[in-house]
Amino acid sequence: MGSDTYLIYVIVYGLLCATSLAVGGVIAAFRPPSATIHGYIQHTAAGLVFAALGVEILPDVLHRGVPLAVAFGFATGIIFMLSIRAVSERLARGSGRAEKWTLIGVVTTDVFIDGSLIGVTSAAARGSNQQTLLVAIALSAELLSLGLSMGATLRRSGDSWIRSLRTTTLVAFSPLIGAIVGYLGGRALSSGWIEGVLAFAAAALLYLAAEELLKEAHKVPETPLSTALFFFAFLALLLVDMVSSG
Repeated sequence: MGSDTYLIYVIVYGLLCATSLAVGGVIAAFRPPSATIHGYIQHTAAGLVFAALGVEILPDVLHRGVPLAVAFGFATGIIFMLSIRAVSERLARGSGRAEKWTLIGVVTTDVFIDGSLIGVTSAAARGSNQQTLLVAIALSAELLSLGLSMGATLRRSGDSWIRSLRTTTLVAFSPLIGAIVGYLGGRALSSGWIEGVLAFAAAALLYLAAEELLKEAHKVPETPLSTALFFFAFLALLLVDMVSSG
C-alpha cells in the first residue's frame, strides 16, 4: 500500500477517536453515568491501553535497539505529561470563565497528543496497519471516558447542554488533527528520531493508563467486576492481535 492509503487509515482511526470523545460528551450532556459505571469504563479503557502498549508499542521499541533515543524520548514523554498534569491541577484550583476555557485548552492539547500517537505509530510501523488499529481502539476507549468526564464537568460548571455539546464537539476535532500531524511528521523522521518518538508515545500511553484512567477509577470503591473488566479488556486485545497475526 502507498503512503496515501496509510494516511486514509490514519484519518479513519482519528475519526474513530474523535467520535468516541464526542459520544462521551453527548451522553454526559443528557444523562451522565454514575461514578460506578464510569469507573467500569475507565478500567476497560486502561486494560486496552496497557495491552496496546505491551503487545504492540514496547516490542517494536525493543526490536529497534536504539537505547539513547529511547531513553530521551521516554524521559521527554514523562516530563511532558507531568507538565500537562501540573497545569491542569493549577487551573482546576482557579475559578471563573477564563480559567475554564484555559483548562479546556489544556484538555485539547492532551487529546491532540493522543491523536498524534496514532499517526506516529502508523508512520513507525511502515507497513503494519494492525499496530495502528490496536492503538486506535485503546485510545478510543480512553477518549470515551474523557468525553464523559469533560461533559459532566461542563454541565456542573453551569453550561447548558447545547453549550456543553458544542464545546465537546470542537475539542473532538483535536485527536483527528493530531493523528494527521503525527503521521506526516513521523514519515519525515529518520532512524533514531522515530525510535525516540515511539518511546515518547510509550511513556504517554503508560501515563494515561496509570495516572489518569486508573487513578480516576479508584476514586470509587473497587469491585470484582471493575478488576475483571481491566483484565478481560487486556486479554481481548491480546487475542485480537494473536488471531490477526496468525
